[in-house]
Order: sequence, then C-alpha cells, then structure tokens
Amino acid sequence: MNQQETAMRKTALVIGAGGVIGSNLIEHLVTLPEWDIIGVSRRGGDNTERIRYISADLLDALDTRQKLGSLKEVTHIFYAAYQDRPTWAELVPPNLAMLVNVVEAVEPVARGLQHISLMQGYKVYGAHLGPFKTPARETDANHMPPEFNIDQQNFLEQRQAGKQWTWSALRPSVVCGVALGNPMNLAMVIAVYASMSKELGIPLRFPGKPGAYHSLLEMTDAGLLAKATVWAATDERCANQAFNITNGDLFRWDELWPKIAAYFGLETAPPLQMSLSVVMGDKEPLWNAMLKKYNLIPNSYQSVSSWAFGDFVFSWDYDLFADSSKARRAGFHEFIDTELMFQEIFDLLRERKIIP
Repeated sequence: MNQQETAMRKTALVIGAGGVIGSNLIEHLVTLPEWDIIGVSRRGGDNTERIRYISADLLDALDTRQKLGSLKEVTHIFYAAYQDRPTWAELVPPNLAMLVNVVEAVEPVARGLQHISLMQGYKVYGAHLGPFKTPARETDANHMPPEFNIDQQNFLEQRQAGKQWTWSALRPSVVCGVALGNPMNLAMVIAVYASMSKELGIPLRFPGKPGAYHSLLEMTDAGLLAKATVWAATDERCANQAFNITNGDLFRWDELWPKIAAYFGLETAPPLQMSLSVVMGDKEPLWNAMLKKYNLIPNSYQSVSSWAFGDFVFSWDYDLFADSSKARRAGFHEFIDTELMFQEIFDLLRERKIIP
C-alpha cells in the first residue's frame, strides 16, 4: 500500500453492530475498499480480515473507556446503538449515556476523527405520540420532551463546537432488513406471523387498528440507509445537518398487505384488531415444531419475534411520512420500491433457512 492509499484509508467505529442498522452498515462498508471496520456491541462477533469486533457495555463508562479508549485510528463513528425501556422518559438516560460514553472514550484519542454519525428516527417529530405534521421536515420544531433523539443531537452539537470533526443525523422511517434478536424489526414480524399463519392454515389478517390499514406510510430499507449513512458522513455538504432517509415511495397496508399474503401463498381476510404480543405469546411450541419440520436454523422464538414492535407500528391509524427531498438536493439519489424490498428480505430469510 502506497502513502496516498494509506492517507485515504478510513476506520469506521460502528456502535450497535449487531442490530439491523449496524449490521447492514457493516455489510455495505465491507464493499468499500478504503474502509477498515470496528464493530461494537454487547455480544461482539467473529473477526474477519476487514472487521474487528469489540464487546463492550456502553452503559458502563469505565468499561467503554477500557474497550474503546485506545482506538486512535478511528476516523468515523457511526452510532446506531439503542436500549429499549418501558416508557419514553425511561429511554432518555441510558440512550444518552451510551452516546456520551462512546464519544468521551474515543474523541480524545482519535486525533484524526472526521465525523460522528447519529442514527435517529421519526420520534424527533413526535411520530410515536400520535398524529403529527406530514410530511415531516428536518426544519420542524422540536416537541415537548422527553425525547432521547433530540438530547443526543444537542449533545453532539455542543461537543462539536470549535472542533475539526463534524456530525450528521440520519432520520429513517421504519427500518427493514435481515437481523435476528432485534427489538424493532418489522420485516421479521411479518415474515414469522405469515409463516405461522400458513402453518395453521388460516388467512393472513392485518392485526392493527382499523384506521392503520388505510393510512399513508413509508419504510426505509436497511441497505439503502447504510449507503445514505456513509454518504452523509463523507460528503462535506452534509456537515452538521440532519437528513430524512426513506425508500422514496408511499404505500397503504390495504394495498400492500394482500401482496405480502400472496408472496407466502396465503389468502387474506378482513382486518381484525388484536395484540400480537398476546395472540402470539403462546406460539413458541408451534415455532419449535416448524424448526424441525422445515429443517430451519434453530433460532429461538424470542430471537425472531418482535411482537411488541409489530403492535406499535400497526397501531398507527394516522399518516406517517417525511419529506426526504433535502437528501436528494444534497446529492443522495438512491431509492427502492417498498414492495420489492419486502420480497427481497423474505427471499433472504428463506435462503438463510430462518423461515420456511
């Protein structure tokens, strides 16, 4: 490797490497020859020639410093970690603390730090609280706290003042991709729900609120989000800004749901509001029987089911979408058809023997 190539090399520190966002980001970075990759999660991972994994408890400031405080080579921090809690207020302390611990451990030693990328979402716009202004725009006013996404951005803005490095905030809609053990994975919810419906010989019913079946929604493919994240982190036009990142199309479940059913060879029946957390709560024996019957990879029922998140998404009986034209104006032009996205994810889940 010559001096010019060495100077162009970048080192990505991916925080939350085991999640659907972090794992897809790493998959994308591996395709880019100028990047070295360090993945951080509680579970760690298997090292490869391009990827080194570190297991760290980011809620523990001392452990974070011990594990990350020697990473002088880091040029870009990609922050996609998340800790779930029962209430919105309880989400703030752990999710803010993890980001603070990472930055305080790495920034002082990484003299070549160029950028910190923060993964956010539509909670910034109050989408989780009820009907909100659509299309949401990056310039919209903040809502009444608590909101950890806003607190995280405020921390980065204050920390960055007078520094050489810059930050960006990515705001995807519901992120869909292939990852196990993730508390927010809608594609997995639908795939497992449909597979079990088929096994039981029943049609695929939409389980959400009646109004949710007809509301306008959008999704964000995890692969597309990965490309946007690297773009925002490396294009100087994106410095110290937030960007909505979406597939680029809108849909209603009343049109998409029958197409998903058809993919699994299922009929549909009229929607019936029900809590997936309740009705799927006793289905572990069925899942275990399906593992043996179809010779699937023996993933536990807990690792493939995100029923509470499904209930959350399917309860949105109001429009949920944002204006993503700011990213296009700044130079990011990737898009993906949402129906095709679901098909490709389901294909991958079958190919990897996760579902029948």
